[in-house]
Amino acid sequence: MRGSVYKRGSTWTWHVDVGVDPITGRRKQQTKGGFKTKRECQAALSEALAALRAGTFVEPSKRTLESFLVGEWLPAVRNLRPSTFSNYRTHIRTWVLPALGPIPLQQLSPAQLNAFYQALLTDGRLRDGQGMAPKTVQNIHAILHRALRDAMRWGYVVRNVADAVDPPKGLPAERQVWTPEQLRAFLTHVREDRLYAAWLLVATTGLRRAELAGLRWVDVDFEAGRVSPRRPRVVVDYAVVESDAKTPKGRRSLALDPVTLATLKAHRVRQAEEKRIVGPGYQDSGLVFTMPDGSPIHPQRISAWFVQHTHAAGLPRI
Repeated sequence: MRGSVYKRGSTWTWHVDVGVDPITGRRKQQTKGGFKTKRECQAALSEALAALRAGTFVEPSKRTLESFLVGEWLPAVRNLRPSTFSNYRTHIRTWVLPALGPIPLQQLSPAQLNAFYQALLTDGRLRDGQGMAPKTVQNIHAILHRALRDAMRWGYVVRNVADAVDPPKGLPAERQVWTPEQLRAFLTHVREDRLYAAWLLVATTGLRRAELAGLRWVDVDFEAGRVSPRRPRVVVDYAVVESDAKTPKGRRSLALDPVTLATLKAHRVRQAEEKRIVGPGYQDSGLVFTMPDGSPIHPQRISAWFVQHTHAAGLPRI
């Protein structure tokens, strides 16, 4: 395993024999130039030879962070949950690429990542130019950390530079919640709404929007008085995707109080009447909460209706 240094113009370059190409049978050499002094070049050569002996040598590459993330890493992680993949892609294209995309992957430094995170905290929000919440920047850091970990695993970089940065610390923004009196006012306001059972179910069980949109009658056990949401309907780039529960905690069975249970029973009777009225055109999807013709409700419609009811009831938005 040999290497040497030589002067090319005003800078120094090292080259080293890295073995035999398994396809052509020819000797392979790697070079790296741009060193200002012979001593600096020799030191870099020594590091490369040591890495070769240890089996950690990374071939020099001009691959940029953008070409790695968009051309290699995102296609490799498409087996993630659709919502997770969409989130990764959006964060990368919206914030990471404009700031860091042109940087060669092997030259990305902890200092550059720290400066990037600080810029996001200062004026990273697109809608008003204000600073991002620390939790959002932490999420972007987590994506970059995972991508750079894979880059190291694939032999593109020597180390994961995200290990050496200081991601922002901070608790998520405190969420506003209704008082019991405000919740009662909301439920009174929606008492005659066609989806009253949905609003009551959310109030008494904490069911998430995706779970509400994907709840099926087979998920409701009237005898045991429990509901077990199993197939949430999540929004990915406005398209609706039926998904599994995200975490073991999401796969849960929730107790129903007698009032909520009775309201669900009444809702089922109403749905059966709607089916009779619509006739052959009714779309029997097996979902608990649907449009009058039985078709599924887009989860974002549920959110929009909730906001409308909140405003009409004179309550603070939550």
